[in-house]
Amino acid sequence: MDRALAERAIADFLRALGRDPDADPELSTTPARVTEAFGDELLRGYGVDIERLIADGSGPASPGAAVVAVTGIDVATVCPHHLMPGIGRGAVVYRPGARLLGLGTIARLVDAFSRRLVLQESITSEVVRALMSHAGARGAYCEITLVHGCLSARGACQARAQATSLSRAGELGDAEVLLALGRSSGSSP
Repeated sequence: MDRALAERAIADFLRALGRDPDADPELSTTPARVTEAFGDELLRGYGVDIERLIADGSGPASPGAAVVAVTGIDVATVCPHHLMPGIGRGAVVYRPGARLLGLGTIARLVDAFSRRLVLQESITSEVVRALMSHAGARGAYCEITLVHGCLSARGACQARAQATSLSRAGELGDAEVLLALGRSSGSSP
């Protein structure tokens, strides 16, 4: 990342909106702060090698390993259309195949795909794809529910609206997903 270029671009953006960071003390450090927020935090997922993350955070799975679920995973992402955050929670359920992932690795996997300029639907499908291809999972499910800044603070201005996306692949039935997520059979995964 070219920090100097990013800071200049943010300063120019503010000026184009009629807000000069050189003339307003409240905006004087904004270009550096925005650059740091995006470069070091919001988009840090681009720097994660997914295959290495899974290899380093897993070991061989025992034959017949139980279905694993991690729920309540904090998710923060940035909408590629408006550069506004989406904040919420995710859940991952998978049936181990070749590799058994550490619970923290599952959370880091969701974070790595979330911390990018990405549509919510792509996060769930990428998590499932990574579990199937890099961890050799026999089945995988990912669900994410977010409140999007682009839906709550602009446009439709629906502050409490939530969007849920889910993806699934392989050998993982509805009943197993529901049980792993602590839901009744009347709920939909």
